[in-house]
Amino acid sequence: MKSLKMLLFVLSASLLLWACGSSAINKTKTPTEEPVVIANDSLEYRIIIIDIGFTAYLAGIAKPEGFYSQSYMEARNIFWVQNWNRRALSPTRYNQAIYENRIDYQAGIDYGYEVNYKLFNYFLFAQRKYKMNLGGGFRTDRYN
Repeated sequence: MKSLKMLLFVLSASLLLWACGSSAINKTKTPTEEPVVIANDSLEYRIIIIDIGFTAYLAGIAKPEGFYSQSYMEARNIFWVQNWNRRALSPTRYNQAIYENRIDYQAGIDYGYEVNYKLFNYFLFAQRKYKMNLGGGFRTDRYN
């Protein structure tokens, strides 16, 4: 009788473990986010942004192209680039994982709408993601 109880216990435990077991692990590689390229070929200007979530931000949260004027975005970009570059040049004060590189963006150069749009939105995205404030009085704690 004791061995019958033990056998029933082992069978029920095995059945329980089998029923609760996980499904097969999907060994396919998870899709990675493609880098966002900000470029103006006629000026030979190129920034490559590899920051998880930025592509989704551009697709779903950022205001559509045409919402902001180019001059508005240029003014913001000039200000934000200056603050970004100050932080990039102060590795002991600011997180170098965020401010890895300086951004070469100069006032008076027409980079075009697309470059300004993507750079502007990257600054909005980065300020939200990293909970930073690059200044300029623009609220980044909510959807732009």
